[in-house]
Amino acid sequence: MNHTLEAMLVESCSPTLAGLKPANLFRCEETPELFSAVFAWNRKLQPSGLQIRVLKRCRSTGSCLIYVCRRAWVQQVLEQQEIRAFLSGEGYDMSRSMDQVLCQLARRLCIQRDFPHEIGIFLGYPLGDVIGFIHNQGRNYTCCGHWKCYGDAEEAQKQFDAYRSCAACYKRLFETGIPLLELVAAA
Repeated sequence: MNHTLEAMLVESCSPTLAGLKPANLFRCEETPELFSAVFAWNRKLQPSGLQIRVLKRCRSTGSCLIYVCRRAWVQQVLEQQEIRAFLSGEGYDMSRSMDQVLCQLARRLCIQRDFPHEIGIFLGYPLGDVIGFIHNQGRNYTCCGHWKCYGDAEEAQKQFDAYRSCAACYKRLFETGIPLLELVAAA
């Protein structure tokens, strides 16, 4: 697969584009045209309820973390009382808007030495699995796929399989010439 932003979105974000997952995150090389491409794709994807943004820019590696989400779905996740309590406990100001909370996450990505593991919440991982990962320091999981599961391994495996199947299907369709906008599920 080529490395245009469109191709990277298909390769890395198919479950979100298809409406199976609230968000995806991927790393890509920072190029002179990346920010204008992100801006252009954000405009094209907004009518479908999707948002794309650079969450972190790393000057030392020359790479960026790109966050793609279904805004309404992530907003619903962030409004859940248990999620709000958890993120508040992690130092987030949950009285802020979703965009401001994402800015708090972006700042943590830039200033913390370790990856902020609560990012799983922003990607749609189950709260129990995010907490399990933090408490177990990434060990003792019941299964591993798109994230490390600490709860119902069978249910998690079904989701992992659905994400893999979706990614394979989107990649195949994209490679046959179907443009990304035709692959995006409406909000």
